[in-house]
Amino acid sequence: MLNQNRVVVAMSGGVDSSLAAAILKEKGYEVIGITMKIWPSEETPVDNENSCCSLSAVEDARSVAYKLDIPFYVVNFEDLFKRTVIKNFKEEYSQARTPNPCVVCNKVIKFSAFLNKAKELGAYYMATGHYAKIIQNDTGRYLLKRAADLDKDQTYMLYNLTQEQLEHTMFPLSDHTKSKTRDLAKDYNLRVHDKPESQEICFIPDDNYRRFLKENYPEIIESGPILDLEGNKLGKHRGLPFYTIGQRRGLGLESNKKWYVVDMDSDRNALIVGDNEDVFKEELIVEKINWISIEKLTESKKVQAKIRYNSPSAEATLYPVDKNTVKVVFEEPQRAITPGQSAVFYNEDIVVGGGVIKE
Repeated sequence: MLNQNRVVVAMSGGVDSSLAAAILKEKGYEVIGITMKIWPSEETPVDNENSCCSLSAVEDARSVAYKLDIPFYVVNFEDLFKRTVIKNFKEEYSQARTPNPCVVCNKVIKFSAFLNKAKELGAYYMATGHYAKIIQNDTGRYLLKRAADLDKDQTYMLYNLTQEQLEHTMFPLSDHTKSKTRDLAKDYNLRVHDKPESQEICFIPDDNYRRFLKENYPEIIESGPILDLEGNKLGKHRGLPFYTIGQRRGLGLESNKKWYVVDMDSDRNALIVGDNEDVFKEELIVEKINWISIEKLTESKKVQAKIRYNSPSAEATLYPVDKNTVKVVFEEPQRAITPGQSAVFYNEDIVVGGGVIKE
């Protein structure tokens, strides 16, 4: 039987997860700290100590656990991470799509494999340092709500959470701002209180995904034609994984005209370019849907939709296509809708659901 007073905290060695553990310990929970080893440290550039995959990150987490006097373990998820997150990363780029590995990692690793590990330890709850809020409505359904600090809100990355996962998850920083988090961490005398944030993809600490793909998966990088919307050849690209929708710089075209990437045709291995206005679209198809605030979509529904983590929400209407697919129609055209990225739907501060942009 799971202990409702026991919570396992995913500790990355950063200030957010460290403070989450401290808050839960102070509230009287029986806290256990676990750091997930998801990428071989020997494959992580040694000059980036702030990567969550580095040895120093593990030691930072261990030192915080020691300071808080809580048990601490390191769990190896390297094989699962490679078979899921890394495989998806490679496959999406090989199909001329732009993946979001953090979304996949949250779905498969942090809130599935890690939650299972927490339950093995008898804990009813797992906790992370995400900025998001979980509430329960009058019907008993668990809802995912934006964090108090909208600048730090991470609900976009968490749209795949299921009802069971939400029931067993805690986000202790839901009402905190980043500055408050650092101040409290300093009050707790946690040495990571001023540790810089890590913004890059965790398994690419230098943030150079092109280098990563070229060194590890050169077979998916093949040069091909750059075509305009009429099919005229304008030049040659270096490999579709090196480009993204909406990109203007680095196309290598000898022209005074400003060209923008409009599409990437994996069947022809062609980069399609056009004018800036060609980058704007009103509709998209979203697949692999997960619903949170509703059980399913049976009719059209007005929402606010985000097509990338840093983009603002925009008014849109959802139309059901099938069980796992919806069509999204925006009131105003959106720039650079990118296959492989996620579209997340909101009703004000509540996450309705989300999925992966297909086209």
